[in-house]
Amino acid sequence: MSDLDFARLREVRATRPGAVAQAAAARVRRPLLGPDGRLMLVAADHPGRGSLGVRAVPDAMADRYDLLRRLVTALRRPGVDGVLGTPDILEDLLLLGALDDKVVIGSMNRGGLQGAVFELDDRFTGYDAATVASMGFDGGKMLTRIDPDDPATAATLSASGRAVSELASCGVMAMVEPFWCRRVDGRVVNDLSAPAVAKSVGVVSALGVTSAYTWLKLPVVEDMATVMAATTLPALLLGGDPAGHPDETYARWRDALTLPGVRGLVVGRALLYPPDGDVSGAVDAAVSLVRPALAPLGES
Repeated sequence: MSDLDFARLREVRATRPGAVAQAAAARVRRPLLGPDGRLMLVAADHPGRGSLGVRAVPDAMADRYDLLRRLVTALRRPGVDGVLGTPDILEDLLLLGALDDKVVIGSMNRGGLQGAVFELDDRFTGYDAATVASMGFDGGKMLTRIDPDDPATAATLSASGRAVSELASCGVMAMVEPFWCRRVDGRVVNDLSAPAVAKSVGVVSALGVTSAYTWLKLPVVEDMATVMAATTLPALLLGGDPAGHPDETYARWRDALTLPGVRGLVVGRALLYPPDGDVSGAVDAAVSLVRPALAPLGES
C-alpha cells in the first residue's frame, strides 16, 4: 500500500460514501470452505474494543495505516482465506480492493471496552446479522465472556443468543468466542484451564434457536483434547495476545490442529506484529500448520 492508495481511500471516504456498498456488491466471493475443508483467517477487530497492545507495546495497533499495510500483506500470502474485522477496517479493505475471493467475517460486539467497568456488558455495537448478509459477508463473530459474579453476563449471553439465531436465519456463520472469566483486582481475567474452557463451550453451544450455523473460536490451552471433546461444532483456534517465543506458539497450534473438529486458525496480533517484523514470514509459518502442503521444503 502506497501513500497514494491511502490518499485515494481518504478522498473516497469523504466524497463517495456509497462506494462502500458498491464495493461490497462488486466483490468476488468464494465458498466458506475450500476443497481441503480448512480455514486460515487473520483477525483485526481489536482496536474496536480499545485493545491496542501487542506484547509490551501498549499502542502497537493504534496506527491505522500501519495496520492496513500489515493486513494487506497477510491477505496476499498463499493459503490465507480471509479476515475478521469491524466495519471500519473491513470497509477500508473493501475500498482498497483487498477482499476479492476472501472469506469475510464481521465483528459484532465491541462495546465491552478493555479495562472498562462495563467490560462484560459487551454490547453489540458493530455489525448486525442483516448487514453481514446484505454485504455478502460469510459470518458474524461475537465475543461471549461469562463471569458468574457479574450481572452483566446475562445481557451479553442474551444478545449473543439473539445474534446466533439471526445469523442462522440469514444462512451465514455465527462465530462465537467464549471465555469463562473473573475479575482480579478489578481486571477481567480469562480462565484458560481446560475444564473452564470446556464449560464455556457447553454454554455458548446452546445459544440461539439453532446451532446449525454456529462455529467456535477457541483459545489454545493445555489439554485441548478435553476442550474439543465438549462439542461436535466446528472450531477455529485463536491466537490471542502473543507471549513467549513464536516457535513455542506454533508448536501448540500444530498439536491442537490435529484434534477432531478443529478446522483452522483465526490469528491477529501474533502474525500481524511478529517480534522480527516479518509479517509474511509469520503468516506463512501459520499457514504451513493449517495446510502442511504449503510448507516450505523441510518444514512440513
